[in-house]
Amino acid sequence: MISLRPNIAAMQGYIPGYQPPDIASWIKLNTNENSYPPSPKVREAILAEIGADGARLHTYPSASSQQLREVAGELYGFDPSWIIMANGSDEVLNNLIRAFASEGEEIAYVHPSYSYYATLAEVQGARVRTYGLTDDFRIAGFPAIFQGKIFFLTTPNAPLGPVFPVEYIEELAQRCEGMLVLDETYADFADGTALDLVRRYDNVVVTRSLSKSYALAGMRLGLAIARPEVIAALDKIRDHYNLDRLAQAACVAALKDQAYLLDCCRRIRETREWFSGELRSLGYDVIPSQGNFVFAAPADRDGRRVYEGLYSRKILVRHFSDPLLCHGLRISIGTREEMETTIAALKEIG
Repeated sequence: MISLRPNIAAMQGYIPGYQPPDIASWIKLNTNENSYPPSPKVREAILAEIGADGARLHTYPSASSQQLREVAGELYGFDPSWIIMANGSDEVLNNLIRAFASEGEEIAYVHPSYSYYATLAEVQGARVRTYGLTDDFRIAGFPAIFQGKIFFLTTPNAPLGPVFPVEYIEELAQRCEGMLVLDETYADFADGTALDLVRRYDNVVVTRSLSKSYALAGMRLGLAIARPEVIAALDKIRDHYNLDRLAQAACVAALKDQAYLLDCCRRIRETREWFSGELRSLGYDVIPSQGNFVFAAPADRDGRRVYEGLYSRKILVRHFSDPLLCHGLRISIGTREEMETTIAALKEIG
C-alpha cells in the first residue's frame, strides 16, 4: 500500500506558466522568458563541448562547477568560495530551506511574490507565513525582529515589478534572526542591486538566474552568493553532478559576454518603458516595473476578459486567480514587434 508523508499527500503542487505545444505559433509573454536568443558565444561553446563525435559526453561533468564559480566570482567581485552554481535558481531556493528550516519551523515571504517558496517549504514540512505590501511598497506588519528561519524577498518583485530600496533591505537584514534570501532573478533589468549586503551581513543570501536576462531558461542555470560557510552547507546537500557539461559550457560563455547581456537588457528596458506608456494611453493602470515584465490592469479591472481576448489571438500572458491579482495581467516584455502586436490586439479587445 502506498503511504505518502501526510504533508505531501495534502499539498498542491506549484503550477508553472502554460507552455503551449505549438509554441512557435504564439506570442509567448506569460513566463518572463527572454524573447531574444542567448549570446552567439553560447552556441559556439555548446558545440565545442559536444565536439565532432560527442565523445566528451560519456564522462561526468565537473562536480563542483569550479570554472563557473570562478567566472561568476570575477563578474560579481567575490571569491569563488562565496558562490554556488545551481540547476536553476529554484534548486538553490530548495536547498536553502533544506539547510535552514527543519520540519515545523517557519519560513516567510511577501505575498504576492514567487509562490513556489510555499511549495518548497511544504515539501520540507516547514510552516509558511506571508506578509502583504503597503501602498508605498513596504512589508505590512513586519515584526521588529523576525524569528523565522528564512525570509524570502523577491526584488524586483514578481509579479508586480517594483524593486525594494537597498536601505530598506538592509533594515530587514538587521531585523531577521534567520536568513534573508534576496531573490534577484530580475536584477539585471533593474537600476540597482542589493548584492553588496552579502559582504556586510552574514545572514544575507542573494540568488540569481540565467533564465531571464541571459535567455537560458532552457538550460536551467542559477547561482547563489553568500558567506563561505553558507555555501559550504549548500554544497553538502546539492546533487553532486547538478549541472551537465553543456549547461556548464553555456553558463561560462554567457557570463563572459557582458556586452551582449547589457545590450539585450537595454532593449528590453526601452521596450518596457514604451509598452507601459502605450498601456496607460489605453486606460490601463500600470505598476512601474524594474523587471522584464509589467503588471497592468484594464479600467474595468477584469483581467480574465483581457486574457481571454489575447489568448484567442494567440498572445499568451499570465492571469492569476489570486484575488489580489485577478484584476490584472502580468505581461512579459518581448521584442518591440511582439509588443506592438500586443498593443494592437489590446486596442481591438477594448
